Amino acid sequence: MKNKKMRVQAIDGIRGFSLLGILLANLLIFQYGIWGKDEMEFFTLSPVDSFMDDFLRIFVEESFMPIFTFLFGYSMIMLKESLEEKGLKVKRYFVRRSIFLLVVGGLHATFLWEGDILTFYGIMGFFLLLFLKRKPTTMLVWGILLSSLLVILSGIGVFVDDGETELVSPEKLATYIEKTNDIYGTGTYQEIKHHRNNEDPLGEEAYLFLFAALFSPIFTAPMFLFGMYAAKRKLFFQPLKEKKLYQYAAAILIPVGLGLKTIYQLFPETSWAELAITIGGPLLAVGYIFGMALLYCQNWSKELRKLFESVGKLSMTNYILQTIVCTTIFYGYGLGQFAKMGVGFSILLGLAIFGLQMCISRYYLTHFRFGPLEKINRMWTYFSFTARPKKKKGKKGKACLKSYRKDAI
Repeated sequence: MKNKKMRVQAIDGIRGFSLLGILLANLLIFQYGIWGKDEMEFFTLSPVDSFMDDFLRIFVEESFMPIFTFLFGYSMIMLKESLEEKGLKVKRYFVRRSIFLLVVGGLHATFLWEGDILTFYGIMGFFLLLFLKRKPTTMLVWGILLSSLLVILSGIGVFVDDGETELVSPEKLATYIEKTNDIYGTGTYQEIKHHRNNEDPLGEEAYLFLFAALFSPIFTAPMFLFGMYAAKRKLFFQPLKEKKLYQYAAAILIPVGLGLKTIYQLFPETSWAELAITIGGPLLAVGYIFGMALLYCQNWSKELRKLFESVGKLSMTNYILQTIVCTTIFYGYGLGQFAKMGVGFSILLGLAIFGLQMCISRYYLTHFRFGPLEKINRMWTYFSFTARPKKKKGKKGKACLKSYRKDAI
């Protein structure tokens, strides 16, 4: 039982750590828009802001969302095993869970912010049902095959990219970003909402985005599958025994991932830059996972781990709170800091927000077991006002108690 408890703590801690990186990366979208954040030439950046922007692109962007993705797959296996121990039918609970993510994600994207990820995870929840009862080797093989396919397609781009294929013309993109800056910086809530939901620089080419979205589960599946495989193999159950694995993996993957992402950032126009980021982003993510797991082999990190765990246990609530706080700061109906604060100060803001979330989450969990959204999610998933799965007749309560902590992941 002790090892299982340590394992849950490690996963919660890594999830909390991923939310820090996700917030820092999302601050580029909160401040410059989902299209503008990749077109920084439209904004006036100081040398310090340019440096901090490069820092975020190399150390943060493209490498923290994969951590969350890995953990989503990991938690699916743990929840599946918990439900099976209770003698409950697995798929119906996952279907309800995915529906909840779709609904909350849709509301989040429509009424608050265009950078929502919950809808995507809801879709992936249905897709991953195909692998839920597969053997660990099958999950690993499919993860490797799909990763290889993505790398091959990026490699093909090395030879076919002629530099002329653009989804949006520079003129149309410049007009859209300029309008976004004005509306998001000074507009009312209704004006911003209308712009977000009804105006898009893709225009008639929007079908290309839809086409890409249809195939996105295939190309994003590897990290989910690797997480499912890790859970099947009970990775992170015994941190002290796995310490050397964590050390070697972090020592190799973090420098390699950073190196590849640096190549992409320094030479973005080269033909092989896309291949570098395709490989470098996930490698750095896995390196961060093992690096964070190392904290669970150190006595000095106990208090820090608990703070990260507190945020991780309330991950959905904290994710939505990040949106509410940041849109209020940057959008016109709040403090109107859109495209004004700068990258450097926004990083300090992100650290301050996350620090508050650490303290508030820690305090909250001394009084409540689940966060507000986590509680509603569990009530819907289990069709239970107590937010706990109903015991199946004929099953002993002892089995439920044994797997309850695992279910909380």
